[in-house]
Order: sequence, then C-alpha cells, then structure tokens
Amino acid sequence: MTAETTETTETERDADANPPVRRVSDWDADRLVAFADEHDTPLYVQDLDRTRENCERLLAAFPDADVRYAVKAHTGRAVLEAVREAGLDAECASAGELDRALAAGFDGDRLHYTAVNPPDRDLDYVVDVAEREPDLTVTAGAVDTLDRLAERDYDGRLCLRVNPGVGAGHHAKVTTGSAPKFGVPYDRAARVAREAAERFDVVGVHAHAGSGIDPDQLDSHRELVARMGDLARELTDSTATDPLDLEYVDVGGGFGVPYREDADPLDLPAVADATREAVGDLSGLALAIEPGRYVVADAGVLLTRVNTVKPTPEGTVVGVDAGMTDLLRPAMYDAYHPIRNLGGADGEPDPTDRETASVAVAGPICETGDSFCTDRALAEPARGDLLAVGVAGAYGYEMANQYNSRPRPAEVALADGEARVVRRRERLADLTTVERGTADAPETAETTGAGVDR
Repeated sequence: MTAETTETTETERDADANPPVRRVSDWDADRLVAFADEHDTPLYVQDLDRTRENCERLLAAFPDADVRYAVKAHTGRAVLEAVREAGLDAECASAGELDRALAAGFDGDRLHYTAVNPPDRDLDYVVDVAEREPDLTVTAGAVDTLDRLAERDYDGRLCLRVNPGVGAGHHAKVTTGSAPKFGVPYDRAARVAREAAERFDVVGVHAHAGSGIDPDQLDSHRELVARMGDLARELTDSTATDPLDLEYVDVGGGFGVPYREDADPLDLPAVADATREAVGDLSGLALAIEPGRYVVADAGVLLTRVNTVKPTPEGTVVGVDAGMTDLLRPAMYDAYHPIRNLGGADGEPDPTDRETASVAVAGPICETGDSFCTDRALAEPARGDLLAVGVAGAYGYEMANQYNSRPRPAEVALADGEARVVRRRERLADLTTVERGTADAPETAETTGAGVDR
C-alpha cells in the first residue's frame, strides 16, 4: 500500500467519524426516547462532542485564522465551555453574552464585544469589564457609539464594523451586510477608522454578510471578503500619511448548514480556500471569522410528544407539546427543520412499519403561525409518539420564550458518552418570580433593574 493510499484511507476514516453534517436520522433513537421518558418533553438535547467536532473542522479548514464563536447561536454554559476548550474565541453581541462568556472561563484576550446600538447600561458594563480585562476588544459600528465609548473614558482595543453593501443569508431578516442598521458605510470607513485611531487602539475592521449563507450565496460572501481585504490594505498602506497598525480583518461568519434532508453540506475547505483567495494578501494581518450556527446547529435536537391527532378536510393536524415558544425559527423565518417520528404510542417503540402520512405538525400556542411544518411526510403519528426535530442546536433554546405563559424547556447535554441536565425545566412559579403587585412595596432602582445589574 502506498503512502498516498494510506493517507486517503485515513482521510476517509476521519470523514466517516466526523461527517460534515449530522442528520436527524443519525441520532440514536433509543437514547432519545430514554431522555424523553426520564426528563419529559419538550426537551432539548445538545451533543457537546459533536460541538467540539464542528470546532475542530473549522480550525482545520482555517488553520491560520482567528476563529471566534458567535455566542448568540447558543449561550448555554455547557456549550460555551466546550467551545472554549476546543480553542475558539467568543464573539458576544450583548453585555449578557459577554457576562456568560466570562462565567464560562473565557479570558479577556479571547473576548470580542460586537453590539449593535448598545444600550447605555451595556456600555457601562463592558467598559467596566475592560478595566479588568484590558485585552478585551470592543467592536463599534457607528460614530455615535465611538463617542459614547470615549465619554466613558474608554481608550482600549477597538474594531470598526463596516457596512460593505453586500449581504447574504437564509432570510431577509438575518441579511446584515447590506442593511443600514449594521456598520459604518463602506465609503466612510477609512476616514472613520483613522479618526477613531486618535482616541482608541484600533486593531481591526469587521463585516458580516448574514446568517445561514448557503452555497448559492458564496459569491456575495467572496465580494464582502474582497472589499474588506481592500479596506485593510488601504488602512495599513505604509506609503499613506497615517497608516494604521491593524491586527486582523474580521469577515464574519454565517456559514450555513443543511436543514433539509437532501441538501448537501457546506464544502468548508472550499469556502476557506475561496475566503483566503478573496481577501488577498494581508501582509501580516490575521484573518478572523465568526461562525455560530455551524458550530452548534446539527449538535442539537428538540424532542416533543404528540398529544393530539386531528383529521380535518384540509389534512391531518398533529398537535405536539412543543411550540414556537420552544423553537421560534419556523414561525419567524418560515424555516425548515427535519422531523423524525420515534414512535412510542401504545408501547410501540418503532414506527417504521407504519404507513407514511402527510401531516401538519402544530404546537399549543394560540397563534396560527405556531406550526413546525405543513404537508410533511412522516411515519403516521399517533398520540403518545415522540418526535425529534433536528438541526435545532442553533437559535433554538436561544430564542425560546414564555409567550402564553409557557415555562421554557429543560436541556440535556451529552459529553464523553454521559448525559446530564444542564438547564432545568422552568416551573409555573418561575413565570412570576420577577413580578410584584401594585400593593407591594414601592419600586426602587434596585427592584426595577436600573443601571448595571450583575
């Protein structure tokens, strides 16, 4: 056997052990059923081993880049600890996310605060953190934000967020690169960066196309990257009157994952090659990326139990105990999530022998939009069946809410073959913990949460 053949075999073996996407059909059905039986439903299951594998794949594809996890995809403590241990930094979009990252053990030199229109209390908190963690980097996307930082005597590490006029993403609501809300307009960026350098330690420039970029949108990603490379070279040109000593060019994340069963996974090595080619020669500057969804999406699944099967003239409606309060993406973005029937009705654990039926799966929320799917082919559901909603690890629990006064679900994490509850199920009493009646003691700054509250 030649060395080349040996290398190919090892590569194929690695791919088998760490495939580029985990489908809902790849999860161990018996284990998921056992989790639901023990912890009830709705229930999130997050595989930290898979999370680490995704981190490793990113680091392998971008070996010379700074890889930063977009914390907003999933802020759970167990996930953040797994990401930190895997070697990724943390990109935080709010003071709360920064606080969570600190609690998960991230040091200041691995923290990047990238907020949009940050509230005063957030800036107060972040500047306070920066006094203790001077290696923290703050990213600002408006001159107004720069002024507000200076008013707080902040003069530390700063990255300028730029609006390159190019956007992409799985939905218009998450296409950020061309939306005026995000970043300093490209044609003003060089001037703003140089003026900012008079007040701060400007270490980088940043842009982000959007979330969930699929292979058909890679041209937009490349255009954004190319523009940011050009801007970095303009700012660091040694022949210029006032060159900046930048450390990196951050081109954001948004790497998509396949939600539909027949969709191909993102060719990450090809994306990495295209990114490096598009950004061009950075002359010693580092390339930075900020993946979020790619790290955690296929590492999570939502389990929900069928409680109602209702034939109607329009088709069969399958009612489940999870709703848009547990997984908002289908209602908010018309997002597709794969669904697998794991059975369990009347003690029947395996539904594979059942007829396939086209059904709508809907939750218990008093909204027409509270639907996971319509006209979906599933093994014919029955009351008591357990359904697994796949690719739910990104923006799943993160967007969970208490609408209709519904407590949020529990979450189980898998690590090294072991499972443990990392987030308990909320109780009805939790819904009113922060409330007080009009006859209670008068409100104060402390009780209203005015100012920074750690």
